[in-house]
Amino acid sequence: MRNSISFRLYGNYALFTDPLTKMGGEKYSYHIPTYQAIKGIVESIYWKPTLLMVVDKIRVMKPIKMESKGVRPIEYGKGKNTLAHYTYLQDVEYQVQAHFEFNFHRSDLAFDRNEHKHHNILKRALNVGGRRDIFLGTRECQGYVEPCEFGEGTGYYDDYGDIHFGTMIHGLNYPDETGGQHLEVRLWNPLMTNGYIQFLRPEECQLVRQVKEMDVKPFDQDHLESVDELFTQIKGEMRS
Repeated sequence: MRNSISFRLYGNYALFTDPLTKMGGEKYSYHIPTYQAIKGIVESIYWKPTLLMVVDKIRVMKPIKMESKGVRPIEYGKGKNTLAHYTYLQDVEYQVQAHFEFNFHRSDLAFDRNEHKHHNILKRALNVGGRRDIFLGTRECQGYVEPCEFGEGTGYYDDYGDIHFGTMIHGLNYPDETGGQHLEVRLWNPLMTNGYIQFLRPEECQLVRQVKEMDVKPFDQDHLESVDELFTQIKGEMRS
């Protein structure tokens, strides 16, 4: 696929939190990653507001196992700790295929639509493990990425058939990605077939609900700084 990458994603623990379990202070992970979680990982590899990262599909390589842990989250309003139980996914590994498209809702960034440049930067960033830290759902779950050929190797669910996961979060719609004026949440009903999950594109999700009003963050000339001007400024500060 054009402008695509495929990579191996793995870690000791993951917590793709089901929001229904957060009300009482407990957290319970979905059995599979959400589209938004994988999209965030791709953006941790390389991100610019010029681009829209699209997750095509994932492959679950290892058996789905859960582990509960007692943790002490800080209650900032009360200034003390409390006790809670979080249920994590244990020893996870996925293969991911994703690609980028230009964000045509950002006309202020039309000058940066250089497909060849961004694809090469994306591949170089993947080769070194990403530009930012990789987290599997939450910050305490460190993840790692490395290039791979999507579909290679043997997965635990290769001949397992279909598994339904019910209704779960797909992701979030932000105004700068949709051209709207609201933050929205998307729901869907994922199906895993022999370990493979084909994600719906965000605009294909039928269950969409508004969360709140939100404005687009501007990236016009008033919010950008020339690299040459910045370099000149740094040189002047170093001399002084």
